[in-house]
Amino acid sequence: MTKPARGLAAQLGSLLNGVVEPTLAARGLGQMSLVTHWPEIVGAEIARYARPIQIRWPPRGAKRGPDETAPATLVLRVDGAFALEAQHASAIIVERVNAHLGWRCIEKIAFRQGPLAPTKDKRRAAPAPSAEAQARASALAAPIEDEELREALTKLGARAIDRAGRTR
Repeated sequence: MTKPARGLAAQLGSLLNGVVEPTLAARGLGQMSLVTHWPEIVGAEIARYARPIQIRWPPRGAKRGPDETAPATLVLRVDGAFALEAQHASAIIVERVNAHLGWRCIEKIAFRQGPLAPTKDKRRAAPAPSAEAQARASALAAPIEDEELREALTKLGARAIDRAGRTR
């Protein structure tokens, strides 16, 4: 009798695709990447105050062929204080979303004002370099005449020296 093969561990994201994609598709969001990569698509500033909630497709008319699709409307939930600025940025948002999707499917944007769930910033603040690393970097950059360049290279060098010391 043979033992059943053990499955390898799978990434949680790949397992959730089967659950999340039908939910997003019901809202017209055929690509999960529009939601998951929203900050990269429209930029961090816009993504902080606006999020996609639905893509509304117009009903297909009897005279329209199956390959002819009318442009859709992207529905965004926006923070109330950002609504006017989001409206002014709507052309940029449409352009970036269409570029991400690879075709001109979004024609206009509809806004729904409401509170947004807070997002966690994945980036952590880098720890300050040690005094020893700061002194070594300062000594290495001392011959540089331009003060701004010397300061910038000192900061960069101190972090690099500290990082190299931590990885050993």
